[in-house]
Amino acid sequence: MSGVKALTYEQFLLANGLTVVLHHDGTSPVAAVMVMYHAGSRNEVPGRTGLAHLFEHLMFKGSEHVPDGEHFRLLQEIGAVVNGSTSEDRTNYYEVVPSNYLELALSLESDRMGFLPGAVDQAKLDNQRDVVKNERRQNYDNVPYGTAYETIAREVFGPGHPYSWPVIGSMEDLSAASLEDVKAFFRKYYAPNNACIAVAGDFERNQVMDWIGKYFGPLPRGSSLAKSALFPAELPEERHLVSEENVQLPRLFLTWPGPPRGTRDDALLDVLTTILSSGKNSRLYRPLVFEKKIAQGVTAYTEGKEIAGTVTIDVSAKPDGDLGEIEECLHDVIERVFTDGVTDREIEAAFNGKEAQHTGRLTTALGIASGLATSFTLSGDAENFNRDIERFRGITPDEVLSAGRRVFSSHHVTLNIVPRGKSSLASPATTRNSAHTGTPAPHTAAGTP
Repeated sequence: MSGVKALTYEQFLLANGLTVVLHHDGTSPVAAVMVMYHAGSRNEVPGRTGLAHLFEHLMFKGSEHVPDGEHFRLLQEIGAVVNGSTSEDRTNYYEVVPSNYLELALSLESDRMGFLPGAVDQAKLDNQRDVVKNERRQNYDNVPYGTAYETIAREVFGPGHPYSWPVIGSMEDLSAASLEDVKAFFRKYYAPNNACIAVAGDFERNQVMDWIGKYFGPLPRGSSLAKSALFPAELPEERHLVSEENVQLPRLFLTWPGPPRGTRDDALLDVLTTILSSGKNSRLYRPLVFEKKIAQGVTAYTEGKEIAGTVTIDVSAKPDGDLGEIEECLHDVIERVFTDGVTDREIEAAFNGKEAQHTGRLTTALGIASGLATSFTLSGDAENFNRDIERFRGITPDEVLSAGRRVFSSHHVTLNIVPRGKSSLASPATTRNSAHTGTPAPHTAAGTP
């Protein structure tokens, strides 16, 4: 297994609590600015979901010193790449600019960090609320399988868990959001001491520090926020769901509670799910797609987030495919994995793929800025960007199997999505998850989302 050279960077803390991370690379005359706030959909409360993502939209609608439309105009005129995104755990905003326009990017980000609420009025809120509602319709409600992950999250995490609602929020909550709700969210979370700014690329260090001090230094510190605590999902029983929808192909999702991001178990399960479904000769793809010819495709993956995670197997069936037959095959394959084991060669192949992904992030200024800001925001330590690939070193077959047993012996959610009028294609409720562990069969619940 080869090694990846550690990324060098500097880290500073301003008096107002803003963390600054700098990585210099003069290879290309561009620089990336990534501003990340430790606020996402999990910081919302039931009845007011979707605020974090809604606010992401409002952040592009002008601040007190930058009129609506100017932010994009100024950056597009210089050929900048501009965007933002919201997840359960953080919201980010970034610009990739020619390095001689780095000051412009910094000044724009500071103005909306410090001077946005005064520019947000009811008209802007109503406008962006409608934009987000349309986004939900187009990307979730009116597309095949669009609400599958929303259904799964609700079932896996349960009522009240901050990962149990979708990042985009519900239509009802978006409608209910008031101007004061939005401004209160900003005041609580969009403060320097709840943010990190990472700059990567071609710049002169002292000049950048002067600009950051000039534009961000005067912004006031916000209220102190409690450190995030782990909140793992706990499924007291099996959940078996069938949903008839406007789809052409039946689709089966099996999801188990998993570990949070950045942990050794997260890495072990990443390796195991890669062995299960990565490539046409993988443990699941070969029998489902090539041999039995009952599936169009299969993917297995672990999704570790800051306070909890999940492990999912997702299979698209052939037209009129029997999801019960597919589920039976899935469980048979998992049982054989624990009976026959995994090989060092499979682990090395999985590691090489993870190493290639990590190396790819190091090839662009934006990838580096994003990696440093994300690692600091979600773990409190930017150095974890360098350590990320280290989690995968020295993994043994026994470790992989032990981590897999811990997950696959627990209760899970089974979601069957079938064409309307074809509920007979759904899998029956089963207790096969415990067959390879010798544990008692769990209670099985059935329902519809």
